[in-house]
Amino acid sequence: MKDAKYLLAYLLPLSACAALWLQGPWAWSTVVLAFAILPVLEHWLPQSTANEPAETEPERSRRTVFDWLLYANAPLLFGIVGWYLYVVQHQAPGVVEWLGLTLSVGIIVGANGINVAHELGHRGRRGEQVLAKWMLLTALYQHFFIEHNRGHHKNVATDADPASARLGEVLFAFWLRSIAGGWRNAWALEAERLKKAGKVALGWENEMLRFQLWQLLWLSAIALFLGWKAVLGALAIALIGILLLETINYVEHYGLRRRLTSSGRPEPVLPAHSWNSDHELGRIFLYELTRHSDHHYKATRKYQILRHMDESPQLPFGYPASVLLSLVPPLWFRIMDGRAREWAVKMATEQPAT
Repeated sequence: MKDAKYLLAYLLPLSACAALWLQGPWAWSTVVLAFAILPVLEHWLPQSTANEPAETEPERSRRTVFDWLLYANAPLLFGIVGWYLYVVQHQAPGVVEWLGLTLSVGIIVGANGINVAHELGHRGRRGEQVLAKWMLLTALYQHFFIEHNRGHHKNVATDADPASARLGEVLFAFWLRSIAGGWRNAWALEAERLKKAGKVALGWENEMLRFQLWQLLWLSAIALFLGWKAVLGALAIALIGILLLETINYVEHYGLRRRLTSSGRPEPVLPAHSWNSDHELGRIFLYELTRHSDHHYKATRKYQILRHMDESPQLPFGYPASVLLSLVPPLWFRIMDGRAREWAVKMATEQPAT
């Protein structure tokens, strides 16, 4: 039963299927599930700080059932996106219905596309990394594979990282800074990699160039086989998936900063540099993304063995509620700024930088 709980994560794509099949008011199914039902349930259900015993971690990490739970998201993702594109092109839903379907499928692009690709992108096997890159295609965000793995994890909780929100930064300004900065950094990281390898920056081996080509071909194929309405739909669900990802980035590191050591470099990445959430449903639906402190502490640790860590700051709400809260900046600042400042003082007194 401890393993089977992750089957609940498939309720999210199933809700999108219901939205596309039934339409009408059901077009909003995924929106209601993700941002109405889940926040309410997480408020009332107990959190869990239980961790997998250290002696059984290696065996649990090797169990392939957890890998296949991730892999199954790929056909679901492309199937739902393809279905949505057909519907918006050929069935001409009304404005409210179109908006509900677009938001519902956009959530799938973010949660079952980008989020699962994020987990697979940290794996060492080439096949899993390739799958991660293709799952990012529906969000038109394939550069995330480069910037997140080689940029964000190195620079997290510093001003050098565009995906680490600053104290007092409004979410909507953060969206622009993180999206633009992440894309720019990915180009720079790829140019740096090629330079070290003695290769030209503007050649076929530049993965950023290939990503732009694949994404252009994706949109061109949609235009050719479906039509311009489907292209607009593809752009809309990609934008929603991106904004969902960046909002979660905002929540995960808001106001937390690594201090400079005597050498002038940032201190090592610690569990204290990411906001954590032990709310059980959010953990399941996002494949333990909410135990983000341990993920940054050791990025290669698989989702099924991520740990609660006492030394990490805890969000007052689960991820779905936190995402909603961040959309109202005055309320977000009122609840989170004091916590971030208190945590900075705690770090300064209990764990001085060296």
